[in-house]
Amino acid sequence: MSAVTLDRPTRIARVAVFTVFTLNGFLLSMWVVHIPVITDRTGVDPAALGMFILLMAGAGIVGMRAAGPLADRFGSRAMVGVAAAVASLAVLGPGLAVGPLTLAIALACFGFGNGALDVSMNTQAVHVERAYGRPIMAAFHALFSGGGLLGSLIGAATLRAGWDARLTLSIAAVLGVLITASLVPGLLRDRGTADPESGSAAARSEQPTGDKRTTARKVLALAAIAFGVLLAEGVANDWSTLHMRDHLNADASTAALAFGAFSFTMTAGRLATDRISGRFGRVAVVRYGSALAALGFAVVIASPVVALTLLGWAMAGFGLSGVVPQIFTAAGNLGSATAATDMSRVFGLGYFGLLAGPAVIGWLTILIPLNAALVVPLLAVLLCCRYAAVVAAR
Repeated sequence: MSAVTLDRPTRIARVAVFTVFTLNGFLLSMWVVHIPVITDRTGVDPAALGMFILLMAGAGIVGMRAAGPLADRFGSRAMVGVAAAVASLAVLGPGLAVGPLTLAIALACFGFGNGALDVSMNTQAVHVERAYGRPIMAAFHALFSGGGLLGSLIGAATLRAGWDARLTLSIAAVLGVLITASLVPGLLRDRGTADPESGSAAARSEQPTGDKRTTARKVLALAAIAFGVLLAEGVANDWSTLHMRDHLNADASTAALAFGAFSFTMTAGRLATDRISGRFGRVAVVRYGSALAALGFAVVIASPVVALTLLGWAMAGFGLSGVVPQIFTAAGNLGSATAATDMSRVFGLGYFGLLAGPAVIGWLTILIPLNAALVVPLLAVLLCCRYAAVVAAR
């Protein structure tokens, strides 16, 4: 099916989903860039901030688990609207916080809304991808990264101009609600169509539900793959710069290039992944992407120089970039009537990996050098490579 033959509602829905992914990245980045200002005003030290961020993540997992069944019952279209509105309004909460307690409550609310939005917007993305009949999931995730970049640039500009964080976050909240109200009518009503890889077409009511135990095992396998991939991504996000500084004695500005190399190839890779997936299939993207990421981590561990280390982080970013979208596409196409619930379970364990990875590395550094601890994400992505077939079309 080519984009030329698609009906207008489907094309509008694709733009709407692009917009909500961008909005999600934008809202998250608006909180992140204001962390120093907000913690100074609320008197929260780094140790307490770490606990609050864990609270936010825990609330996010609760939001994910709640959103899945609700999206199955009321439709992902409605859930995207509710969750995006909640996340938009909740981003103002940290700006209004006056102390540790109010900041903790605000971050819990924001985390819950963000988690619910993650599941509902990815469920809607699966519906749009089915309607297109070809892989487009990675492009949605690339727009999330683009929204994060947009938010960071706007936040930096407003901070430089001396704007109060409450003003900036208030404007972000209002814009988020207005954008949500405008995009929801363009989203698709949940319906079963074609898996873009399998080519099978049937209404949801006509799709085989399959054996529940088989589906549960498939969900668990996808969640395990998501855990491994996001564990590696979390390690790269949180430890790449510190690794460059400590292992190679690089200065702060040079060390920052490690995360920059990873982030750049992660975004660029997601823009290219849909074409690769359309030509070679989901399994190939996961298998060879994970293998490339493992090779990247191996280069980082073995490299004695800055240039080669940057290449390793770039390889890891490009390899990991397309894997997560394939996992979520597979989770949304299991053929059951509880696609959003299935996706919320995969999301939940994967998100836990994103949090657990950096923590595990931190604990290991008490016993072994940081460079040696990076064997953990290397092994995790090697296992993802070995079991890549789990994302095959059902």
